Amino acid sequence: MAMIFLGGSRDILELPVPAIERIGAIVAAEHGVLIGDAPGADAEMQSLLAGYNYEHVGVFHAGAEPRNNLGDWAAYPVPPPEGARGFAIHAEKDREMARRADFGLMVWNGESPGTCLNVLRLAITGSPCVVYDTMRGVVASVHNTVDWRAMLHHAGPEVRCDVEARMSANERGALEA
Repeated sequence: MAMIFLGGSRDILELPVPAIERIGAIVAAEHGVLIGDAPGADAEMQSLLAGYNYEHVGVFHAGAEPRNNLGDWAAYPVPPPEGARGFAIHAEKDREMARRADFGLMVWNGESPGTCLNVLRLAITGSPCVVYDTMRGVVASVHNTVDWRAMLHHAGPEVRCDVEARMSANERGALEA
Protein backbone atom coordinates (compact mmCIF):
# COMPACT_ATOMS: atom_id res chain seq x y z
CA MET A 1 0.00 0.00 0.00
CA ALA A 2 1.47 3.34 -1.06
CA MET A 3 1.22 6.28 1.33
CA ILE A 4 -0.17 9.48 -0.19
CA PHE A 5 0.29 12.91 1.44
CA LEU A 6 -2.85 14.94 0.69
CA GLY A 7 -2.87 18.66 1.39
CA GLY A 8 -3.48 22.12 0.14
CA SER A 9 -4.13 25.75 0.79
CA ARG A 10 -6.32 26.83 3.69
CA ASP A 11 -8.40 29.13 1.50
CA ILE A 12 -9.45 26.27 -0.83
CA LEU A 13 -13.06 25.63 0.09
CA GLU A 14 -13.98 23.57 -2.96
CA LEU A 15 -11.75 20.92 -4.49
CA PRO A 16 -11.25 20.86 -8.27
CA VAL A 17 -13.11 17.99 -9.95
CA PRO A 18 -9.89 16.31 -11.16
CA ALA A 19 -8.57 16.29 -7.56
CA ILE A 20 -11.83 14.74 -6.34
CA GLU A 21 -11.51 12.08 -9.04
CA ARG A 22 -7.88 11.40 -8.12
CA ILE A 23 -8.82 11.00 -4.45
CA GLY A 24 -11.51 8.55 -5.56
CA ALA A 25 -8.81 6.58 -7.36
CA ILE A 26 -6.65 6.60 -4.21
CA VAL A 27 -9.59 5.16 -2.26
CA ALA A 28 -10.30 2.55 -4.96
CA ALA A 29 -6.65 1.45 -4.89
CA GLU A 30 -6.76 1.33 -1.07
CA HIS A 31 -3.67 3.50 -0.61
CA GLY A 32 -2.87 4.96 2.78
CA VAL A 33 -3.57 8.66 3.26
CA LEU A 34 -1.55 11.08 5.36
CA ILE A 35 -3.39 14.36 5.89
CA GLY A 36 -3.20 17.42 8.10
CA ASP A 37 -5.91 18.90 10.28
CA ALA A 38 -6.11 22.41 8.80
CA PRO A 39 -9.28 24.11 7.62
CA GLY A 40 -9.59 24.57 3.87
CA ALA A 41 -8.22 21.92 1.52
CA ASP A 42 -7.31 19.48 4.32
CA ALA A 43 -10.84 19.62 5.75
CA GLU A 44 -12.40 19.37 2.28
CA MET A 45 -10.31 16.28 1.52
CA GLN A 46 -11.15 14.80 4.92
CA SER A 47 -14.85 15.36 4.22
CA LEU A 48 -14.54 13.55 0.89
CA LEU A 49 -12.68 10.63 2.49
CA ALA A 50 -15.21 10.45 5.34
CA GLY A 51 -17.99 10.33 2.74
CA TYR A 52 -16.34 7.22 1.33
CA ASN A 53 -16.14 5.78 4.88
CA TYR A 54 -12.47 5.33 4.07
CA GLU A 55 -10.40 3.83 6.86
CA HIS A 56 -6.77 4.06 5.70
CA VAL A 57 -6.25 7.64 6.88
CA GLY A 58 -3.90 9.19 9.44
CA VAL A 59 -4.48 12.77 10.60
CA PHE A 60 -1.35 14.67 11.65
CA HIS A 61 -1.65 17.61 14.02
CA ALA A 62 0.53 19.94 16.06
CA GLY A 63 -1.91 20.75 18.87
CA ALA A 64 -3.16 18.58 21.71
CA GLU A 65 -6.05 17.42 19.48
CA PRO A 66 -6.62 17.71 15.71
CA ARG A 67 -8.50 20.82 14.60
CA ASN A 68 -10.31 18.59 12.09
CA ASN A 69 -10.63 14.81 12.10
CA LEU A 70 -13.86 14.32 10.19
CA GLY A 71 -13.58 10.53 9.91
CA ASP A 72 -12.46 9.90 13.48
CA TRP A 73 -9.24 8.37 12.10
CA ALA A 74 -5.99 7.64 13.89
CA ALA A 75 -4.42 10.93 14.98
CA TYR A 76 -0.66 11.49 15.03
CA PRO A 77 0.55 14.41 17.14
CA VAL A 78 3.79 16.04 16.00
CA PRO A 79 4.68 18.68 18.57
CA PRO A 80 6.19 21.90 17.27
CA PRO A 81 9.71 22.92 18.28
CA GLU A 82 10.04 24.89 21.52
CA GLY A 83 9.07 28.51 20.97
CA ALA A 84 7.53 27.95 17.52
CA ARG A 85 5.01 30.57 16.41
CA GLY A 86 2.73 31.07 13.43
CA PHE A 87 3.42 28.81 10.46
CA ALA A 88 6.32 27.14 12.28
CA ILE A 89 3.85 25.44 14.65
CA HIS A 90 2.59 23.25 11.80
CA ALA A 91 5.75 22.92 9.69
CA GLU A 92 7.16 19.94 11.59
CA LYS A 93 3.98 17.87 11.14
CA ASP A 94 4.10 18.69 7.42
CA ARG A 95 7.73 17.58 7.24
CA GLU A 96 6.79 14.31 8.97
CA MET A 97 4.02 13.58 6.46
CA ALA A 98 6.43 14.30 3.58
CA ARG A 99 9.01 11.94 5.13
CA ARG A 100 6.44 9.12 5.36
CA ALA A 101 4.84 9.64 1.94
CA ASP A 102 5.51 7.78 -1.28
CA PHE A 103 3.50 10.31 -3.31
CA GLY A 104 1.71 13.60 -2.82
CA LEU A 105 -1.40 15.35 -4.06
CA MET A 106 -1.63 19.07 -3.33
CA VAL A 107 -4.32 21.61 -4.21
CA TRP A 108 -2.48 24.95 -4.34
CA ASN A 109 -3.97 28.40 -4.71
CA GLY A 110 -0.75 29.68 -6.33
CA GLU A 111 0.05 31.72 -3.24
CA SER A 112 0.18 29.53 -0.12
CA PRO A 113 3.81 29.18 0.99
CA GLY A 114 2.95 26.19 3.20
CA THR A 115 1.51 24.14 0.35
CA CYS A 116 4.39 25.15 -1.91
CA LEU A 117 6.87 24.02 0.73
CA ASN A 118 5.08 20.69 1.12
CA VAL A 119 5.60 20.09 -2.59
CA LEU A 120 9.30 20.90 -2.10
CA ARG A 121 9.51 18.55 0.89
CA LEU A 122 8.10 15.73 -1.23
CA ALA A 123 10.52 16.54 -4.07
CA ILE A 124 13.47 16.45 -1.66
CA THR A 125 12.48 12.95 -0.48
CA GLY A 126 12.02 11.77 -4.08
CA SER A 127 8.25 11.42 -3.75
CA PRO A 128 6.37 12.65 -6.85
CA CYS A 129 3.52 15.07 -6.26
CA VAL A 130 0.56 16.02 -8.42
CA VAL A 131 -0.21 19.71 -7.95
CA TYR A 132 -3.58 21.23 -8.84
CA ASP A 133 -2.81 24.96 -9.22
CA THR A 134 -6.23 26.57 -8.89
CA MET A 135 -4.92 30.07 -9.62
CA ARG A 136 -3.61 29.12 -13.04
CA GLY A 137 -6.04 26.27 -13.69
CA VAL A 138 -3.26 23.78 -14.41
CA VAL A 139 -2.15 20.40 -13.14
CA ALA A 140 1.54 19.60 -12.88
CA SER A 141 3.61 16.71 -11.63
CA VAL A 142 6.61 17.62 -9.51
CA HIS A 143 9.27 14.93 -9.32
CA ASN A 144 12.32 16.89 -8.17
CA THR A 145 13.60 20.32 -7.18
CA VAL A 146 13.94 21.37 -10.83
CA ASP A 147 10.22 20.75 -11.35
CA TRP A 148 9.49 22.55 -8.08
CA ARG A 149 11.46 25.62 -9.19
CA ALA A 150 9.47 25.65 -12.44
CA MET A 151 6.23 25.56 -10.43
CA LEU A 152 7.40 28.38 -8.17
CA HIS A 153 8.51 30.43 -11.17
CA HIS A 154 4.85 31.19 -11.91
CA ALA A 155 4.22 32.56 -8.42
CA GLY A 156 4.67 36.23 -7.70
CA PRO A 157 7.78 37.68 -6.03
CA GLU A 158 5.97 38.06 -2.68
CA VAL A 159 5.10 34.37 -2.69
CA ARG A 160 8.69 33.43 -3.52
CA CYS A 161 9.95 35.62 -0.64
CA ASP A 162 7.45 34.05 1.79
CA VAL A 163 8.45 30.55 0.72
CA GLU A 164 12.15 31.28 1.13
CA ALA A 165 11.59 32.89 4.55
CA ARG A 166 9.82 29.75 5.79
CA MET A 167 12.37 27.20 4.52
CA SER A 168 14.45 25.27 6.98
CA ALA A 169 18.22 25.21 6.54
CA ASN A 170 17.92 21.62 5.24
CA GLU A 171 15.29 22.61 2.66
CA ARG A 172 17.40 25.56 1.51
CA GLY A 173 20.46 23.28 1.31
CA ALA A 174 18.59 20.73 -0.82
CA LEU A 175 17.90 23.46 -3.37
CA GLU A 176 21.57 24.40 -3.51
CA ALA A 177 22.73 20.81 -4.04
